[in-house]
Amino acid sequence: MRGAQGGSRAALEELFQLHWSRAHRAAYLVVHDAAAAEDIAQESLLAAIRNLDRFDRRRPFAPWLHRIVVNRAIDHSRARALRAETGLDPTLPAPDAGGDGAPDGSLLAAIAALPPEQRAVIVLRHLLDYTPGEIAELLGLPRGTVNSRLRRGLDSIGEAGLEG
Repeated sequence: MRGAQGGSRAALEELFQLHWSRAHRAAYLVVHDAAAAEDIAQESLLAAIRNLDRFDRRRPFAPWLHRIVVNRAIDHSRARALRAETGLDPTLPAPDAGGDGAPDGSLLAAIAALPPEQRAVIVLRHLLDYTPGEIAELLGLPRGTVNSRLRRGLDSIGEAGLEG
């Protein structure tokens, strides 16, 4: 991190490579559009790199980056909804995130049907393994809001017969 903050090209490339897969997966699981997810992940990583001078090295980089990714993915989903686009294709497989289990198609379909705010907290909690407290901090939300979005999202998934 120190090298990246100092402008080392090799350190910046290493930072990008270390975090690309999970950033891309998080974006995809929120927007369910492979091309948009790639753009969101790339723009988010570049924004994080441009703002490394504001990053506190005493804190982990991944949560800071995931906040940027998820917020951009939510913004993208909202904008697409406003334009009445229908680009969600829950039958597309999720991008591989390095061997950890990918959700099946029916779960992806249920997640895709959620509003972006619920989709984001479900992805962060159950697919990226953040705690509700960490999600609240990442998204700048009260913990109660995170918990209610999680509950409503899980209830919707359960109504679809998928909650385990």
